[in-house]
Amino acid sequence: MAHQSAIRSMQRIVEQQAQPHPNAEARAGVQAQLDRGNVLVVTGAGVSTDSGIPDYRGPNGSLQRHRPMTYQEFKYRPEARQRYWARGFVGWRHMFRAEPNAIHHRLVRWEEEGRISGIITQNVDGLHQQAGSKTVIPVHGELSIVRCLDCGKSEDRQHFDDRLQELNVGYLEAVDVDPSAINPDGDVELPQYLVDRFVMGSCLYCGSLALKPDVVYFGESVPAERKEQIARLEESSDSLLVLGSSLAVMSGYKILLNFVKRGLPVALVTNGHVRGEQKATWRWRVQLDQALSQLH
Repeated sequence: MAHQSAIRSMQRIVEQQAQPHPNAEARAGVQAQLDRGNVLVVTGAGVSTDSGIPDYRGPNGSLQRHRPMTYQEFKYRPEARQRYWARGFVGWRHMFRAEPNAIHHRLVRWEEEGRISGIITQNVDGLHQQAGSKTVIPVHGELSIVRCLDCGKSEDRQHFDDRLQELNVGYLEAVDVDPSAINPDGDVELPQYLVDRFVMGSCLYCGSLALKPDVVYFGESVPAERKEQIARLEESSDSLLVLGSSLAVMSGYKILLNFVKRGLPVALVTNGHVRGEQKATWRWRVQLDQALSQLH
């Protein structure tokens, strides 16, 4: 049941529900929010595309060619975990080389100036933290941590990757990968013979092979502690700014609904459609880099 619900969630198509506001009007509305300060920012995959990480639901997004694995598949099917880690072993180093772009750095500046109260990001790439943002809640976790499903202990992803390289000498040299084909979760397509050849590493603490990147998969719940952190940040913020997200999944959409319920301003800046966009105060349909170049 949870697996099927996860499939429906990842396949959700967000269509137009309201017309965008005129550019000048929308820009002025967003700027007024920033000038008042204490804006909570929610970011999605569109923030990281300029860093070379593809989005999920855009016209060229990875969902056009790839369905992410659900939590149920990952947890209960060892062959699915084998496939993920073989592919992730190749894709991870491309993700690891990604660097923050101008949007990430602009958000750091806005935080230092008191314009924004913090960032809730749906991205798992860690680029906000790498850029220097201090108050960041990665609602879907981070790829940089590996956690054991059996004992719960964690390991740094780079350390784990070093161990995998020792177990798979010559493996990377046998793979020819187009960097543009890397998915937002670090996954990349591989032929079955390379999946079979891959040697998986075990948990340092209990020896289990049931290791998982510390990210929230489709069909998996956001940890309760993280939900509490998000709720506290929402309550202490005076308005909401959504950047580069369709809010297609409930973890993001719920934040918009909470601000609407409180009667607080909500601004959407994206080049696509956003779930619940008809409820927003401002709808600015524009490329993010173009939008931020007009804001201060």
